[in-house]
Amino acid sequence: MNTPSRSIATMDRRAVLTHALAGAATLSAPGWVRAKSASAHVVVIGGGFGGATAARYLREQAPQLRITLIEPEQRFYTCPFSNLYLAGLRSWESIGHGFDGLRAAGIQVIHARADDVDHSARTVKLSNGQTLTYDRLVLSPGVDMRWGAIAGYDEQAAQKAPHAWKAGAQTQLLRRQMEAMDDGGTFVMTIPDNPFRCPPGPYERAAMVAHYFKRHKPRSKILLLDAKDNFSKKALFQQGWKALYGDMIEWVGLADDGLVTRVDAAALEVETNFGTRHKASVLNVIPPQKAGFIAERAGMTDASGWVPVRAETFESRQVKGVYVLGDATIAAPMPKSGFAANTQGKLAAAAIAAELTGKPLPAAVYANTCYSLVGTDYGISVAGVYRAQEGKLIEVPDSGGVSPMDASDAFHAAEARYGAAWYAAISTDIWDR
Repeated sequence: MNTPSRSIATMDRRAVLTHALAGAATLSAPGWVRAKSASAHVVVIGGGFGGATAARYLREQAPQLRITLIEPEQRFYTCPFSNLYLAGLRSWESIGHGFDGLRAAGIQVIHARADDVDHSARTVKLSNGQTLTYDRLVLSPGVDMRWGAIAGYDEQAAQKAPHAWKAGAQTQLLRRQMEAMDDGGTFVMTIPDNPFRCPPGPYERAAMVAHYFKRHKPRSKILLLDAKDNFSKKALFQQGWKALYGDMIEWVGLADDGLVTRVDAAALEVETNFGTRHKASVLNVIPPQKAGFIAERAGMTDASGWVPVRAETFESRQVKGVYVLGDATIAAPMPKSGFAANTQGKLAAAAIAAELTGKPLPAAVYANTCYSLVGTDYGISVAGVYRAQEGKLIEVPDSGGVSPMDASDAFHAAEARYGAAWYAAISTDIWDR
């Protein structure tokens, strides 16, 4: 297929990502395993993109290890593609994944909550009363909301003004509110400053809500109140919004009084830093975030609320023998994304297997691609490759890029197909094979 020229073309970027990850892929040979690893037990907390990946790839790279995955939910619903559910482009169950494939691979899966970690005893205490001992621990706890960071916004307020930033009941609540909203109403979304889970996510959500409104409530408006002046793929999103939805979406950045400082969920009203009040028909508050509960409970977080990790392996900088993956980590310039967590999980699995079998550590190379859907046949993307250098993560020069401005309809349609193919492939690789 012919595609328009760009600084880093989509297929060229895909080739770069494939090359960057090739080294990690070669680490899966069972010949790595040594007898001393036969009795070692690795406990993985969190069954999402990072944790489930680490568990599966550890099983492949060191099959004599005992691996236990702790995940409270019987079925994991992904934040990626949950915006498409809001748009009516995906069913709810299409973004849900079970754990039978991991069990079939020989991984013990326990559906319970991890409540505490004792590093000196190397134990994990579970909500079902079990206590597990471990030789290595992997945490992939995702994010929790910083309740109270915005005055008036707490867990109770989220039942009227959902964040929907963890796929589940909140996402379904937001969809019901959209369906019940009168045509001509205003959907107000508040967006936090960095860092937060999925930097392009709010702006894709705006597009997907607009897609739904265009079909079902065409007189409605969307107001985005943002705590920053720039965001991921800003020019591309704004071009797509205009092309597909006209003036339906209004974005207000920090400089124009976009910072929300107070929420009145009962009145569906927000107040900005300069005292401006905005009334919503549906109010979607995405608050500031932090690492998931067990990371803090286990002593992994620093004053920022996130987890500092070693760039070479994603081992915690706080406690040796504990590896932390995904959105919970301090891993800039890598974004907090499902793709990033997946590549971190693969590298951490290889590092743990190497450590337990006496082999050299793998080269620390990571990758990310974020596809965003603006309309049914209108996709955009950003990609990058990262490596460890002197203990820090750096982006490999000329390794990534974004979709071009003013691309053709055929190019945007191809990006939309690539995004759907990515989701199908990564879901199968992690949970469904």
